[in-house]
Amino acid sequence: HIPFVSRFHHMSAQRRLDAVTSALSNAGEDVVIVNAVRTAIGKGGRGSFKDTHPLDLLAPCLKAVVERVNMPAQLVDDIVVGNVRMPGAGAGQWRMASFLAGFPETTTIRAVNRQCSSGLQAVADIAAAIHAGFIQVGIGAGVESMSLKLTEGNDPKVALSPAVLKNSDAKDCILAMGTTSENVAKKYNIGREQQDKFGFESYQKANAARAAGKFTNEIVPVTTTVQTKDGEKTVTVTADEGPRPTTMEGLAKLKPAFGGFSTAGNSSQVSDGAAAVLLMKRKTAQQLGLPIMGKILSFATAGVPPAIMGVGPAYAIPPALQKAGLSVSDIEVFEINEAFASQAIMSIEHLNIPYEKVNPNGGAIALGHPLGCTGARQVATLMNELHRRGGKKYGVISMCIGTGMGAAMVIQSEK
Repeated sequence: HIPFVSRFHHMSAQRRLDAVTSALSNAGEDVVIVNAVRTAIGKGGRGSFKDTHPLDLLAPCLKAVVERVNMPAQLVDDIVVGNVRMPGAGAGQWRMASFLAGFPETTTIRAVNRQCSSGLQAVADIAAAIHAGFIQVGIGAGVESMSLKLTEGNDPKVALSPAVLKNSDAKDCILAMGTTSENVAKKYNIGREQQDKFGFESYQKANAARAAGKFTNEIVPVTTTVQTKDGEKTVTVTADEGPRPTTMEGLAKLKPAFGGFSTAGNSSQVSDGAAAVLLMKRKTAQQLGLPIMGKILSFATAGVPPAIMGVGPAYAIPPALQKAGLSVSDIEVFEINEAFASQAIMSIEHLNIPYEKVNPNGGAIALGHPLGCTGARQVATLMNELHRRGGKKYGVISMCIGTGMGAAMVIQSEK
């Protein structure tokens, strides 16, 4: 195929005009991000959201994502919410949350659970529905309370078919996530000091970003109540609770949790939080006079061995880049979820991504990883970072997924 630029220069003046007009017309079909917000991320079990129902985390995000751009809630056709731990991914709960957020009964809602990529999958599902013409305006969201015990009470081993234990891949799907981290570290020779250094740098970047107010625009303040030893206390949460001062020496003293190198200092934190992303076609945003943060270029998932599930980003990012017609060198920022330092390091080095391009404001080791929220949270963080850098820059969001998968999305900022 002859490159478009080359063909363009050989066109007649009329054909050039037609080509530009066609390109501009097609641009109206772009699926764009109009707004992306999140709550602060609370420390699981002992933070400000430890007693807050996830419905009460999601509702403020749904409300803010439309209010902040002065868009009437009734224009939203559908909402998809990613969640991992709630029975049925919490579908009924999120319908209630939409009402609390001021959406009318005509705005529909459903839930999706693709483990740690659930929030990103929700965004992708809405983008796909808009691209297909099924809806005009939608919200992709994610929420998780890892503090509250809201899961179904079945022991997964008791609930399994006996056939699972006779199939090695199926059996590996029930491995502890920490065990899969150790498998990655062993297979790819990623040592303790390297993992601790990665964790230390995540904390350093997150502390600096929080101190500089880099998360302020994306965070929706949430007022809630916390049970303390002195009784119930009302608090308004406006900042992430995960980042804390740390040292390499301090991290080195932490005991491994799974018999290898993964510790509390180089693994993602148990957390609570929610996020929401407002999407529509470019022409719809223009007709409504709404701002455009960026456009979604591609999305991809990839399957990997369940026993080393953490390598998912290494195999999901390449097809996402290929679909967008880009390479690693074209990308300004990679938001790669830090489930464990081992798997993040493997993915970065496997793809030869410069470390300075990865998680410039810290990742899940320092900020936390509220499972169903994370993917949507990464959209908010990435868009704000790209805007600070100015120009039309490319960004990638990716994460590993329990049971052996990865997901990745490529986005281009508009400013």
